[in-house]
Amino acid sequence: MKNNMKISHVFVWTVFICTAVFATVSIMFLSYIHIIDIESLSAVQESAYTAQMKSIRQHGRLEKPHKREVKGVYITAYSAGSKKTVDRIIDLIDRTELNAVVIDIKDYSGLVLYDSDVPLVNELEVEDNRLRDITATIEKFHEHDIYVIARQTVFQDPILARNKTDWAIHNKNGGLWYDNLGLAWVDPSNENVWKYNVDIAKEAIALGFDEINFDYVRFPSDGNMRAIAYTNGERELYDVMGDFFSYLDTHLSNEPAYISLDMFGFVMERHNGISIGQRIEDAADHVDYICPMMYPSHYPAGHLGLANPAASPGIVIEHGMKKGAPHFEGKQAEARPWIQAFHIGAHYGAEKIRAQIDQVEAYTDGGWLLWNASNRYTDAGLKKE
Repeated sequence: MKNNMKISHVFVWTVFICTAVFATVSIMFLSYIHIIDIESLSAVQESAYTAQMKSIRQHGRLEKPHKREVKGVYITAYSAGSKKTVDRIIDLIDRTELNAVVIDIKDYSGLVLYDSDVPLVNELEVEDNRLRDITATIEKFHEHDIYVIARQTVFQDPILARNKTDWAIHNKNGGLWYDNLGLAWVDPSNENVWKYNVDIAKEAIALGFDEINFDYVRFPSDGNMRAIAYTNGERELYDVMGDFFSYLDTHLSNEPAYISLDMFGFVMERHNGISIGQRIEDAADHVDYICPMMYPSHYPAGHLGLANPAASPGIVIEHGMKKGAPHFEGKQAEARPWIQAFHIGAHYGAEKIRAQIDQVEAYTDGGWLLWNASNRYTDAGLKKE
């Protein structure tokens, strides 16, 4: 009987010990499996993060591109959305001293010309994706070491004016004010307009553009000017524009792209705001480039004693550059003029195009931009590579 009880106790203890060992092993195994699962999950997360960072490195950048003496041509969104036209422009650039393109992303109509995720753009339904796959187009230009600039109109924006009438320029007699082309403008003093345009600019930078070129950064110049209900009170128009340029500096200076402004050509010679609020001195410490539109055909008859300034591009450009250059000394901004590549006032072939380029390069390292609204460019006047 005692032997049977002894055997029974041994059996019980054996079962207990085996059960405890099994439980301990099971817990350790399950813990091990859990650790493996956690490590696997971490590995997946790490892989996703690595892929994300790789994508950012491939499609974006954290710093501004290296500065260069930009020598560019303007092309419309339709041109940039056409493979045939893009290939033609790349071929021209590869063969000449050209190294940059300026592409519309928001034009005089107020339409945003790429696939935008800016909330207000989508709310107002002002998107017209003429640029198609703009990221791929930018990458294609970059493969040829071509600097890519986004051109964005600001205060001439009839669609925004109609949709946000509180943000618009109004007529003293009531309703919106319209210029001589029947286009409404938004108020340059309205900070909602500033933010809207900065949001678009930041998105364009994220798409890969090297620079944002703001155009129509001014008050209106044509139409019934006396009917405009200005909101600036006693302040000068150029003070309002100075505030806007400062706002751009605050919100875009840390972005990985440069900022430029288009201005009337006369800002190089006159410093009173020329009735539209544009002065070099109000912008020169806030942006990287100022681009006066120095098309000789746009100067009035009698300018510098010339019956037809378009016929003497070298004289016109030299005078403007000489007068304006001192206002860039010691400033952040460099001068980078728009010059004429179209036949108004005179035929603009190799000699007249080269005359403009030579005079610009004598006064600035900022470069120059050729304008032809139809994007019909040749190598006339350009140095060959």
